[in-house]
Amino acid sequence: MLSSLPAFYEIFREVRIINQIEGAELDDVFQSVDDVLNQVFIDTASWGLARWEFELGIPTNLSKPLEQRRSVVLSKRRGYGTVTVGLVKNVAEAYANGEVSVTEDNANYLVIIKFISTHGIPENLADIQNALRDLIPAHLAISYEFNYFIWNELDALSKSWDQTDAFGFTWDQWDIYS
Repeated sequence: MLSSLPAFYEIFREVRIINQIEGAELDDVFQSVDDVLNQVFIDTASWGLARWEFELGIPTNLSKPLEQRRSVVLSKRRGYGTVTVGLVKNVAEAYANGEVSVTEDNANYLVIIKFISTHGIPENLADIQNALRDLIPAHLAISYEFNYFIWNELDALSKSWDQTDAFGFTWDQWDIYS
C-alpha cells in the first residue's frame, strides 16, 4: 500500500506503521469476501452448505464429510425435470464421484445402476439410494451392481502383499472369490 502513496510519505515511521496495520486489515477483509463468495457455489461451500441443504429440503447432518454433503446438494439440484436415463446417471455420478452406468429393463420394470469406476460399495450408498428413490418413479424397482477387485485381477498385477496393501482397500472392498 505504501507504494501507492507519494514517495515523501516513506520517511514517516507512523505512515509505514499505519500502512502495515491497514494492509493486514484489508487482507482479512479480502479473505472474508472470498470465503463468502465460496459459499455461493456448491463445489466450494463449507459453512454455507447448511443454507443450500435448507433451500433444497435436505436434512443437515454435520457429522458427514463436506464432500458427501456437497454431493447430496449437487444431486438434488441436478434432479429436477423429466426423469431420463441421462438424469439418473447424472444424479448417481454426483454421489458416486465416478462413472455409473444406468440400464432400463422395461419388461421387468427395473432400473439397474452399476458403479463402473469405483471398487466396492460407495460410502454414501444410503444417500445415493434415497436420492434415486426420490427421483425414479415408484413403480420401477432399482437394482445396484458393484465392481469388486477379484483375486484373478490381483494375481495378474504380480504385486507383493505390501504393494497390494498400498491400494488402500478394506476387506469389504475385495471380492473373495475368483
